[in-house]
Amino acid sequence: MVRQAHHKMDKIYRCGWPGANEQMIRYHDKEWGTPCHNDKKLFEYIVLDTFQAGLSWAIVLKKRENFRKAFVGFDPNKVVGFSENRLKDLLHNSGIIRNRLKIYGTVANASAFLNIKKEFSSFDKYIWGFVGCKTIVNSPRKASNIASCSKESEAMSKDLKKRGFKFVGPTICYAFMQGIGMVNDHETKCFRYKQLLPGVLK
Repeated sequence: MVRQAHHKMDKIYRCGWPGANEQMIRYHDKEWGTPCHNDKKLFEYIVLDTFQAGLSWAIVLKKRENFRKAFVGFDPNKVVGFSENRLKDLLHNSGIIRNRLKIYGTVANASAFLNIKKEFSSFDKYIWGFVGCKTIVNSPRKASNIASCSKESEAMSKDLKKRGFKFVGPTICYAFMQGIGMVNDHETKCFRYKQLLPGVLK
């Protein structure tokens, strides 16, 4: 079946950005905008967003399982101990995005992540503090209404950089916020928009 604009299939209306990419559609339907409070999962999103910088999310998503293997299940306790030889091996791993700065930046991010976890008892407690522990509902009517950054993502970026994180500009931080449900940026006609509203989400 050919998908029309915004994927009107079986009377389900989705945001337009996944296109006809099945992997992107699954991500949109199951993950994007869903509040995440699991530290290991949060680190996974940090790793993936680090590599997304300057690239499309579709490229990163396609390589997600390769990243999972390369970064040992997205375990920051293991990533922080990567040896120089292991990092060099990653630079030759065709299954991931072979960007030296991003690969080394991921190790730095693992260290900074663990420091925050130690200080706040969980990374979740720290990161959700930027939105007062509540999802911001933006209610965009169409994709062109969706912002690329916000005052919250700018504050997050500034503080993460101060704590030693790499590749955490305001735009990347906003994409991270969208992914983990700190903001609900589903179009108002999208079936996920209502599902994720406070009081509706279970």
